[in-house]
Amino acid sequence: MHPAPSIILFSTLSGAGFGLLAWLGIDPTPPTGWVAFAFFAIAYVLAVGGLLASTFHLGHPERAWRAFSQWQTSWLSREGICAVAALLVMAIYGAGLVFLDWRMPFLGPLGALLSLGTVFTTSMIYAQLKTVPRWNTALTPFLFMSLSVTGGALLSGRVSVATVFLVLSGLVQIVWWRFGDKAFNQRGHTLGTATGLGTRGSVRSMAHPHSSPNYLMKEMVHQIGRKHARKLRVISLGLMTVLPVLLLMLPLPHLFGLLAVLSHLAGVGASRWLFFAEAEHVVGLYYGAHMQTEAA
Repeated sequence: MHPAPSIILFSTLSGAGFGLLAWLGIDPTPPTGWVAFAFFAIAYVLAVGGLLASTFHLGHPERAWRAFSQWQTSWLSREGICAVAALLVMAIYGAGLVFLDWRMPFLGPLGALLSLGTVFTTSMIYAQLKTVPRWNTALTPFLFMSLSVTGGALLSGRVSVATVFLVLSGLVQIVWWRFGDKAFNQRGHTLGTATGLGTRGSVRSMAHPHSSPNYLMKEMVHQIGRKHARKLRVISLGLMTVLPVLLLMLPLPHLFGLLAVLSHLAGVGASRWLFFAEAEHVVGLYYGAHMQTEAA
């Protein structure tokens, strides 16, 4: 699928922001005063900034508020509700820490749960799509959640915890890639199943459905070469996991910790670009564009 920059920014930044809010919410000895203000400011800039970036992918951003009414059937609507609830609860909790030096019982854990719930609902927007086999797996929410928790641990300065989660999220990413590479073929999708004519025999396309690119071809069909995918996976994993772990082992934790955060976010951004670029929608079969990307 076409990797829209706005969605890549949204899922990368907001994931880290809500991950930081989750860690702040469960911290038994949270920061207070100006230190707390700095942490919450970073979390809100990332979380809210990412959410705002996602609206640029909408045809009519001014109508985004209407999505809130579809919570019974839409994961996008549930995401919006969870995000607003998390931001409101954590705003009250953060205000208590910043202005009153008071950790409100139960409010922090509730905000942490809602923050992780926001990341989960975001992941389910993609994981629910049976038409994209690479995404349609329980590993997708696990991937989003693990990267969010890892980014939050890095941003909150939990060096030892972040190191463990860096390794774990890296392993989850590798497993997700390996299973995803086989998903499309394992579902048995063909031009016959895509058109519904498979029961009548072998189906083949005699001509392209359209003489020029249309919306479906621009948004749902994107091809990336096997060689390029391998290189990008190595770069992504190196920036997302390997380099941050090495940086956290060095002295001057504040300086190298910041570099570790920036490296991790860059790696997650590259990983998220591949998340969309390698995703094969079954509609691609109708246009003769079945991708050939395999495991790195």
